[in-house]
Amino acid sequence: MKKFLKLCPTFGLLLGFCPSLAVTTAVSNALGMGLAFTFVLTFSNFFVSLLRRVIPEGARIPLFIIIIVTFVTISDMLLAGFVPDLYKALGIFVPLIVVNCIILGRAEAFAYKNTVGAAVRDGLLNGFWFTVGLVILAVIREALGAGTLLGYPIFSANFTPILLFVLPPGGFLLIGFILAYLNEDKRA
Repeated sequence: MKKFLKLCPTFGLLLGFCPSLAVTTAVSNALGMGLAFTFVLTFSNFFVSLLRRVIPEGARIPLFIIIIVTFVTISDMLLAGFVPDLYKALGIFVPLIVVNCIILGRAEAFAYKNTVGAAVRDGLLNGFWFTVGLVILAVIREALGAGTLLGYPIFSANFTPILLFVLPPGGFLLIGFILAYLNEDKRA
């Protein structure tokens, strides 16, 4: 279980906390953000790798950001046009994918140095594991904080939701518990 959790960038690399805390109050939000993130990461990696031989060394970071912004904008427009409720629920956090260090880090550390196929595979895998991390958090937070999964009740009518779990402090606590579990065998 620990190896599985460490593949998720949020738990293994301690990256992507902003969307992890903000959008994981519902599984549907986590899935939507994860898909948008995976779309942006995969296509950004594709184009960075495709253009790596023509991108000047000194201009690579600004050009990476332009590529990333392009796919974040496309993702934002697709969500607004096809799933407006999800678009409203995710709010500012889809545009904030632009500054997610996982995406820029993968462009710089991997896509710029590898083939298109390898870069796309890297984008899909990292996007998948980021989505898995979001969904893990969302399942726990939605179940305990609202008593539902994907909006459907999962407990008896007597269940009293623990509202802390749908608030940011609940997200922080949950991430803290998961990180403590992952690091329980390490000494301080």
